[in-house]
Formats: sequence, structure tokens, C-alpha cells
Amino acid sequence: MCVPVLAAASAGGVPRRRRNGRARVRGRDDGRRLGAAEIGAELGERATLVQFSSAFCAPCRATRRILGEVAGMVPGVTHVEIDAEARLDLVRRLEILKTPTVLVLDADGRLVRRAAGQPRKADVIAALGEAVRTDGRRP
Repeated sequence: MCVPVLAAASAGGVPRRRRNGRARVRGRDDGRRLGAAEIGAELGERATLVQFSSAFCAPCRATRRILGEVAGMVPGVTHVEIDAEARLDLVRRLEILKTPTVLVLDADGRLVRRAAGQPRKADVIAALGEAVRTDGRRP
């Protein structure tokens, strides 16, 4: 009796776990822009990494470290952390469903990629490369 239940749970859980933290663009996000007033900080000269976090989120701390390291490696890139509980208006408007969620914005504040869950450093760097390419300047 429990074998079918375990099989069904695994069938749904494995693909979801593989997508966790992967940077991707959802169709309705493409072209959406966020400004300095909305995120509460100045946009980076080349790109901005926006992280939505919550107080008791362990993956949020690791994500903060990863994004800070990547922002420190690439000139003109800023990391902004937003407390999801304090900015429920923005969370609802952007359909943030879990923390951490990372948005990668280009120099104009246009949403290039988003990732729900703790991203891998390589994925952040790749998404950042795309954001820098779309800003109209040479990387």
C-alpha cells in the first residue's frame, strides 16, 4: 500500500528538486522592469542581483554569501537583499512564492532571470553574463 504512495511522491518531487535554484525566465516576467525606488537601493551600473529573504531561512544565508561573492567579482554589479515579510506588496506583485528567490536585473532594471531556492554560483554567473550582454555595453 505504501509503495504506490512513495512512487507518486518521488515522481513529483524529483523534477521539482532538480529545478530548485535554477535560474530561468518565466514568460510573463520577460521585459518587466524594477527601479531603485521599488527595490529600495540603487541599481548596479551593469546588473543587479535582487534577493528576497526571510528571517529564519537557512538557504537565504547561503544565498546571501553566494550573491555577495559574485557581486564582488564582477565590477558594476550590486547585490540587494529584500526582507520578503517587510515588502509584501512587492512579493505579491512579482509572485514570489518562496525564499530565497533571486532576480537578476540588467543595467536598466529589466528582469533577465529569476531563481527560486538556493542558486548555484555557476548559475548566478551565467545569468549575470546574460544580463550584462543585454545592457547594450561590452562585458
